[in-house]
Amino acid sequence: MTTSDAPEESARVAALRAGIALYTVGEFHAAHDPWEAVWLDLKDTTAAGDTPEAVVRDEALFHGLIQFTAAQYHARDRNWSGAVGLAESARGYLADVPDDYRGVDVADTRTALARLSADPERVERAPEPPLPYDDGRIAPEALSLEAAGLAAEALAEEHGLDADAVADAARFAREEERAGRSRFAALLFDLLRVEEPQERRLVFDRLTGLVAKERRKEEDVEGLF
Repeated sequence: MTTSDAPEESARVAALRAGIALYTVGEFHAAHDPWEAVWLDLKDTTAAGDTPEAVVRDEALFHGLIQFTAAQYHARDRNWSGAVGLAESARGYLADVPDDYRGVDVADTRTALARLSADPERVERAPEPPLPYDDGRIAPEALSLEAAGLAAEALAEEHGLDADAVADAARFAREEERAGRSRFAALLFDLLRVEEPQERRLVFDRLTGLVAKERRKEEDVEGLF
């Protein structure tokens, strides 16, 4: 493993929380996106100060969570065999992860996976199992700005919106934060909070309108040099 391009601790925490928040609001497919980016980096790299054991545990956690939410997604699509296969695979990845790791109740997650594997049709009789973090649920408004940007970008990708514009909005939000402003941040959190497609589209249109203005400002400055 090398130390280049390794996911730093803050990036791992932001991605973990972003995915859990998306899962909590029922965005099972979108939830995997922030986790996958970290998992892919962890496969080939390690951050300075990481031990091999920590890298293995983190990779197993993120990989297991990706398959956990994929199993939930396939079960709700009535793909029973796919759900069972993913649930069994997720159990394998999480088998050696500590019961309480990085704030995730891994033991409870393994139990939920065992139940889904034994009876995938249970999703039609009961709500999805929770994915608690630090003994609670992560609502979108509880995310850091970094995590909210990751979640909003994944949500845009999931619903056919311009994910590049959302990524730029997150970048502009971080720049505004340093200046004590919050126009972009407020709209990013609104995008995560709304549930109705029409309302989401209205928020997205407002957000991309601001992005277009900010992009033009950057282009004007670049044109001076």
